[in-house]
Amino acid sequence: MLRELSIRNLAVIEQVSVKFHEGFHVLTGETGAGKSILIDALSLVVGGRGASDIVRYGCDKAEIEAMFELSATHPVWYILKTFGIQASSDEGLVIRRELSSQGKSISRINGHIVTLSMLREAGECLVNIHGQHEHQSLLRTEKHLDWLDSYAGEIAYGKLEAYRSVYRQYDKVRHDLKSLEDSSRQNMQMLDLYRFQIEEISSARLKAGEDESLAEEKQKLMSAVKRRDYAADAYNLVQGNKGLDAISKAVNRVTDIRDYDPLVLDPLLEQLQSAFYQLEDAAFQLRDYRDTVDSDPERLMFIDDRLDLLNSLKRKYGETIPDIITYLANIQSEADKIENRDEHLARLQKEQERLFEECETLGIQLSSLRRNAAGRLAAAIESELRQLQMERTTFHVQLEQHQSDGHYRLHPNGIDEAAFLIAPNPGEPLKPISKIASGGEMSRIMLALKTIFASIDEVPVLIFDEVDTGVSGRAAQSIAEKMSRLSAQCQVFSITHLPQVACMADHHYEINKTIVSERTSTMVRELNSNTRIEELARMLGGVEVTEKTRHHAQEMLDLAYKQKGA
Repeated sequence: MLRELSIRNLAVIEQVSVKFHEGFHVLTGETGAGKSILIDALSLVVGGRGASDIVRYGCDKAEIEAMFELSATHPVWYILKTFGIQASSDEGLVIRRELSSQGKSISRINGHIVTLSMLREAGECLVNIHGQHEHQSLLRTEKHLDWLDSYAGEIAYGKLEAYRSVYRQYDKVRHDLKSLEDSSRQNMQMLDLYRFQIEEISSARLKAGEDESLAEEKQKLMSAVKRRDYAADAYNLVQGNKGLDAISKAVNRVTDIRDYDPLVLDPLLEQLQSAFYQLEDAAFQLRDYRDTVDSDPERLMFIDDRLDLLNSLKRKYGETIPDIITYLANIQSEADKIENRDEHLARLQKEQERLFEECETLGIQLSSLRRNAAGRLAAAIESELRQLQMERTTFHVQLEQHQSDGHYRLHPNGIDEAAFLIAPNPGEPLKPISKIASGGEMSRIMLALKTIFASIDEVPVLIFDEVDTGVSGRAAQSIAEKMSRLSAQCQVFSITHLPQVACMADHHYEINKTIVSERTSTMVRELNSNTRIEELARMLGGVEVTEKTRHHAQEMLDLAYKQKGA
């Protein structure tokens, strides 16, 4: 569950920190007070996109922080583990999101910086936000198949993944086959080009790293004269009168006088002799090095020509020799396809037929699982709708397949096309939701779906942003009762303008605007029994709150307590 939400400098909110509880929460207030900003904040904290203009005017950044209390078996802990974040239910889960006025965003989970996609992946397990715009998803038939698959469970999902894996292979083979069939004339023109390029690259006999070794060798050859002359000079200096001869004479002089003062002269003589041998060895090495240096102008010319060739190939076919070798392999493969087009066509056609049959088999198996789930889902939705004052509504999940020449038409998600059909009144035929459902019916159908899926997707926080728009009277009361019962499975939040919904909540929060020092700020406060009556009376009576509306508000609360206790 969401335990606490802290918001700073977001839109008209300067600073708000709100603690939440288990059960059903409602947020009420005048239109424009900032109720939806709380929902926007939660959307941001679970990975929603935010623009720079959402930062409060005159501030550098907006900050949102949410603390969740979750069971040890909640799937988010596994997701965090895949991110390399070590966390557990003992310490809770804290998500922090910062948005700068320059449009930059920083997200943290338990202090670890995460990308927006990582935050969104974790957030999908934590909060499910349903707003008025989501009614539109009921009008999109492609969403209907997604809902059905979610309801069908793990077996159907595994079959769907297996189908998708084979379908991707089938789609690639089909694309390759079409390309090969459609481009025969162009292929013959390309074949001449490929042959020229293959000959040009192959005749160069490229080796990885060759350009680097040749460049190094070129540098050595270009410096050969200088290296040989300097080595010779060094050798002559060591070998001349000021080198070995001078030290040799010094050794002889010290040897002649060592007997007069052996304690002092013996160590000096040993040092001079050691220096003589080391310098003599160095002289021999200088001589050997001088004799090995060869300028070889012919080799230098060969290297220049070879490097020119390699650079020319790089300009045409790749930045590095490995890139050129890879390009050569690719065009050899393409040339082989063109030269052996008929063989490749036959192979691809056979592979396409095999993959089509495999897709069709998996698609039929998946369709059978979906048909079974469709009946159960329709029955579950009808049951929920009966509790939402749509007692005689018939709901049906229609699955259709299209065939041609005795085979099913394949789609990325199987052979089925799904559509939700409804007949709100007895005696009427089933029709698509988009053609006959009113706004109030849309709200109740969506609430029924959310109720059914709440126990499937394990999302602990469910938020309804004015989902009761377009309903009133007994239907509004039914929606309130449904959300109250739903809160036994998960934490439920609802932004509402209906007192019938507000009175059924376990916790009531009022959102209002205040003006301090010519700046507008949104405030949030949790209502107690007395202030809650005042807010309900305002919702009932509008501008003027009277004793009659207060009495009515108290009566509604009393009835709600009895209803929840029943």
